[in-house]
Amino acid sequence: MTKADLVEEVTQLGDLTRRDGEVIVDTIFDSVIHALKTGDKIEIRGFGSFRIRQRKPRIGRNPKTGAKVEVPAKRVPYFKPSKELRDLVNPKEASPADSHPASSPEQHSA
Repeated sequence: MTKADLVEEVTQLGDLTRRDGEVIVDTIFDSVIHALKTGDKIEIRGFGSFRIRQRKPRIGRNPKTGAKVEVPAKRVPYFKPSKELRDLVNPKEASPADSHPASSPEQHSA
């Protein structure tokens, strides 16, 4: 899905003009970027959280020449999906106990 596809989805859901959809999507993205730049974290319940991780400086290697290269410290955006999102993306298969209702303990008590 591209940004244009997302704008189209917002436009259709809200019965808005394309320009209104672009403003909404751009505002959300700008808000996330601004929060990360200032060191805040963003947490969207049921979706996930965005944070900044600090990477330490290190010595890398140029793959073409093999020469050592100094890689400076940097801040990197990081997304951690919520449990709900992970479960939606990876649905659980029915366990063997779920497929045999007669073996359920509730049915044996009478």
